[in-house]
Amino acid sequence: MLDDRGTRIIVCCGAGGVGKTTTAAALGVRAAERGRRVVVLTIDPARRLAQSMGIDSLDNTPREVAGIKGSDGGQLHAMMLDMKRTFDEIVEAHADPERARAILENPFYQSLSAGFAGTQEYMAMEKLGQLRARDEWDLIVVDTPPSRSALDFLDAPKRLGSFLDGKFIKLLMAPAKVGGRAGMKFLNVGMSMMTGTLGKLLGGQFLKDVQTFVAAMDTMFGGFRTRADATYKLLQAPGTAFLVVATPERDALREAAYFVERLAAEEMPLAGLVLNRVHGSGAARLSAERARAAAENLDEGRIVDQGGGKTELSGSPTTEPEPSDLATAAAPPVPGAAPTADRGTPHDSTADRDVRHLTAGLLRLHAERMRVLTREQRTRDRFTALHPEVAVAEVAALPGDVHDLAGLRAIGDRLTTGRRPSA
Repeated sequence: MLDDRGTRIIVCCGAGGVGKTTTAAALGVRAAERGRRVVVLTIDPARRLAQSMGIDSLDNTPREVAGIKGSDGGQLHAMMLDMKRTFDEIVEAHADPERARAILENPFYQSLSAGFAGTQEYMAMEKLGQLRARDEWDLIVVDTPPSRSALDFLDAPKRLGSFLDGKFIKLLMAPAKVGGRAGMKFLNVGMSMMTGTLGKLLGGQFLKDVQTFVAAMDTMFGGFRTRADATYKLLQAPGTAFLVVATPERDALREAAYFVERLAAEEMPLAGLVLNRVHGSGAARLSAERARAAAENLDEGRIVDQGGGKTELSGSPTTEPEPSDLATAAAPPVPGAAPTADRGTPHDSTADRDVRHLTAGLLRLHAERMRVLTREQRTRDRFTALHPEVAVAEVAALPGDVHDLAGLRAIGDRLTTGRRPSA
């Protein structure tokens, strides 16, 4: 997908806290280093993207990322959405200076642009449309807003359109649309009744601010809807790919299933599922049950080293172990020491006991890891049974947070190799 020059937009979506920002950044780094001109747009307020890319801060202007080992002119830019600044830019671009100043200084507009429900998601769509129109980059990677409601950024244009087309707004716009004496009569009779009632409920100054805002924005409302519709169609068009990001936990994959179904309903092109923080083991053939049993045997002194690597239980016949069985878990002989007997005998040294104690602890740790692996695989199997058509790329859990380009490259490698993590 990254090498396909026909792919122009990648949208990373999913529930909060599943690694969307890291995934978007890793895809951007890998694509740039494979010759693409990439911009990553993040809406994550945690600013982890800036830290991982070595940039002091991100803002509403794309900034080039240094240290990218690109070929064939590959470049990476990154930016963080400033929803108020984006809204201001729209006003400044589509209104004359006097009207723009009146809008920007309006108290209701300042509240709307800073925190109205859906504004962030709508502005993300606006910014995506702006970036695509510039044609400066051949790949745009979008990190969608963290939201409790899945795919809010798809709903935002419709929600804003409903707000602008709502009865309340139409009533406030009516006086400006009726001219001459008829308009004055309407204002004096009908509006005085409505504004008197609403003024008591909302406050006279607030209502006046809203009316002033609506009058100033009247000519711009159609432009909002037109651009939102155009961006929505852009997301449905060939060249756009959606990646659903999740972790191998029940709640996260339940959300992922909802995302997949919603994208299908909206006819959005789904590329696949990125399953982050998947655990693995280099000794997966040793089951949790056998590891736990071996740890108990070591604690009770019932496993003795047989020199050749075989094990036996005290009082039990010796059996030939499988390559994956408890021979790998039995305490190794201490260099220079004689084979040990049951714990507590005169020949049992402190070193032997320490080795057995350490080995038993490692076996219990392995047993817990295998239980995690089993739970994760069962959860993933439920998802794939419901959505067998969705391709899945697994990314191994890392011991710490990604905080630099090297970490993003490691994530990119895991995303594209398709190998199940082994450690």
